[in-house]
Amino acid sequence: MRTKHVVVLPYDEKWKQDFEDIKNELVEVLGDFAIAIEHVGSTSVEGLAAKPIIDIDVVVKASDVKRAIEALESIGYIHEGNLGIEGREAFAYEGKEHLQTHHLYVCPENSAELKRHLAFRDYLRSHHDAKEKYGNSKLEAAKLYPEDIDKYIEYKSPVIEEIYAAMKMKFN
Repeated sequence: MRTKHVVVLPYDEKWKQDFEDIKNELVEVLGDFAIAIEHVGSTSVEGLAAKPIIDIDVVVKASDVKRAIEALESIGYIHEGNLGIEGREAFAYEGKEHLQTHHLYVCPENSAELKRHLAFRDYLRSHHDAKEKYGNSKLEAAKLYPEDIDKYIEYKSPVIEEIYAAMKMKFN
């Protein structure tokens, strides 16, 4: 699912419940082989401006990735492969109008991409200044490039890199 029109909103408390609603459907089909279902991305950071799209990482053992893909396909998710990013499997979906727009990924528990998502989320949750700077860059980028997701991403990238540097972590 590719964003066409870029909209960034102030944090909405409802995003927590939106995540729970999606998670509940996932738990029903994934059962206990999902090690965790993580709310990641900007909507998972209280007080952070974000595109109103819930990002979710389903964490499984590496040996259960195929099983997770099949289970998700049985409830309307469409496996898209890794979309060029190792350590995650991406999904589009159909028939989920009752749920908030979301991005869904399945990640093996040792995935570098999963670790990156969790570390970035947790850093922003505990560093107010970084959260504010990142949120402001997203709001400005959306204002400048409301019809160009690539320019939006490019505009906010220096702030993301600055946060990674502050985290003393590098992700390629």
